[in-house]
Amino acid sequence: MSHFRPVALEHASRLLNHGPTILITSRDDEIDRRNIMAAAWSMPVEFSPPRIAIVVDKSAWSRELILRSGMFGIVVPGVAATNWSYAVGSVTGRDEDKFNCYGIPAIAGPVLGLPVVEEKCLAWMECRLLPPTAALEKYDTLFGEVVSAAADERAFINGRWHFDDDQLNTLHHLGGGTFVTSGKILTAGAGK
Repeated sequence: MSHFRPVALEHASRLLNHGPTILITSRDDEIDRRNIMAAAWSMPVEFSPPRIAIVVDKSAWSRELILRSGMFGIVVPGVAATNWSYAVGSVTGRDEDKFNCYGIPAIAGPVLGLPVVEEKCLAWMECRLLPPTAALEKYDTLFGEVVSAAADERAFINGRWHFDDDQLNTLHHLGGGTFVTSGKILTAGAGK
């Protein structure tokens, strides 16, 4: 007997939506504003040059800042940043600077000067927004080329994640403020 049951199509994306939660940062010098938001939908799309896709709703303040400035940052929060991740994903930054509101310390990225976070976080990237396409107006997906990146050397070693310390794990949003952390590491055996 199968244990599979139909999933309502409005919940189908949740079947894949347990990848690492990210924080998207943005800045617009012309209006002297910055923002940080949580997102669950992101993915690498190319190796060289490294390019990624993020989903930012067309009505989001972050999207306005990203489109004006042509750049965005990605921060990978760790377990210690669970409350920050939930908080910045629950309110708009249109009316207040969420970095200040939640006491999130940011530093300037080395290439684009974007706000990035190292405290309680595991990695960050600065990205240039790739040129807009006709799909930009229709869809919420944005593409960026990574121009700088850094990671906590205790969790990212020789180009791979190592989740040996429970506090140095990525967060995975399950919805409604519920998160899980990275699971047990398994290594596939050769010839099995």
